[in-house]
Amino acid sequence: MTRSELERRTSRHLARSGVLANLTGAVVVYVFLSYLLVTPVDLVDDGRLQGVNTVVFVVYMSLMLAAGGLVGRWQTRGLWEWLRRDAPADNEVRRLVLALPLRLSLSDSVAWLGAVLVFGALNASYTPVLGFQVAATIALGGLTTVPLGYLLTERLLRPVVTLAHVGAPDPPPILLGVSRRMVLAWAVASGVPLLGIGMGMVELANEEPLSPPAVLFLVAVGLVVGLAATVTAARAVADPVQSVAAALREVAAGRLDTSVPVYDASEIGQLQTGFNAMAEGLRERARLQDLFGRQVGTDVARLALERGVRLGGERREVAVLFVDVIGSTTLAVSRDPEEVVRQLNLFFGVVVTAVADNGGWVNKFEGDAALCVFGAPVDREDAGGRALAAARALAKGLEPLELDAAIGVCAGPVVAGNIGTETRFEYTVIGDAVNTAARLAELARAWPGHVLADGAVVQQAGGEAAQWEMGDEVLLRGRSTPTRLASPLGERG
Repeated sequence: MTRSELERRTSRHLARSGVLANLTGAVVVYVFLSYLLVTPVDLVDDGRLQGVNTVVFVVYMSLMLAAGGLVGRWQTRGLWEWLRRDAPADNEVRRLVLALPLRLSLSDSVAWLGAVLVFGALNASYTPVLGFQVAATIALGGLTTVPLGYLLTERLLRPVVTLAHVGAPDPPPILLGVSRRMVLAWAVASGVPLLGIGMGMVELANEEPLSPPAVLFLVAVGLVVGLAATVTAARAVADPVQSVAAALREVAAGRLDTSVPVYDASEIGQLQTGFNAMAEGLRERARLQDLFGRQVGTDVARLALERGVRLGGERREVAVLFVDVIGSTTLAVSRDPEEVVRQLNLFFGVVVTAVADNGGWVNKFEGDAALCVFGAPVDREDAGGRALAAARALAKGLEPLELDAAIGVCAGPVVAGNIGTETRFEYTVIGDAVNTAARLAELARAWPGHVLADGAVVQQAGGEAAQWEMGDEVLLRGRSTPTRLASPLGERG
């Protein structure tokens, strides 16, 4: 719904509800006073009195309805001006929207109070008892009509209040709390009708209580108006609570983009704002968790959230795959930095996919190289076989790219855990298997196919071993014992 449509719809509904509520209340009071109220027996010309009251009633209602329309337009002018500006609401607009039901109700109260004074004085000129009866009856009618009009106006303004509170940092203030709203509904539904019956049953100066038809009329009015007030007040509480409950179910199902409209100037409004703040916090937590997972890997992120963070690690049997771009220095000299970054992103995209498809994760990116781990922090059955399969898949996946890369695979015991300080650390693996994989990748730069693995890993790899062939033993840089080389079938040097 556009703002112009919202303006037209809201202004039309407010005008209609205001006229209908007050006119209905006035007509009910008029019928009761004219045809059901027992008047003092000393009145001589009862027909003339009724005629005078009828004329004054028509004139007064016409004037009050016209004046009410003018006052209503004056009280809502700021609201319509804001809607036409198509601008976000500020605190002044929010205060105006929230206070509007109360302001309109105060205007209605003034009209009813004027009726109490005018018709009380008019009928008191015949006899004070009649003046009191008329004034008291009109007052009770006003006490029924005005609160009901308040509840209706508050409900009609919900879409506007919701729009005004989009992006509001604070919840709406409590203007009429839930408990007071329930008391107000009780007063309209039960208090005022019972008070009217009780006052009528007291014998006044004419020693005539309310007639049975008058009592039945008051009971019928009390039932109808009471039901309307109770339903309106109950809906004012139930609707937002149900919307929050439905939104909670959405959040529980994982749909964190859920929010509820904020439109209630009571504890319910604070509940609505609190839910939206909670949902925003969950969204922020999910974004941070997603970012954290992208930085360190989803398994590491989940482990950190479950166990907390502590320095040190645990001994684990893992397989390590090290991959390093060949000719990265030449690439950096011959290409623009943006092109180098684009090529590296394509390269790392293939690395992440090949490793993840085989149950591993990229522990770290080191410039133009990557360290990939299988078996930590989550145990993986046949971690060595997975790493070997990933190496073959990676070599095949890199063929369409402009970059060449050397790949080394090794397995063995490492310490896996958080390395650094309490304020800055990273999850990584430390051990000879990591160094050996890096040395194998270094040697693979000059090897056909650029893929080498520790033969010991192949020998324990189960079915994956059939895809590899054993080679010679070499003494890798920094090691004192020789390492048996292995390479994918068809790539032996």
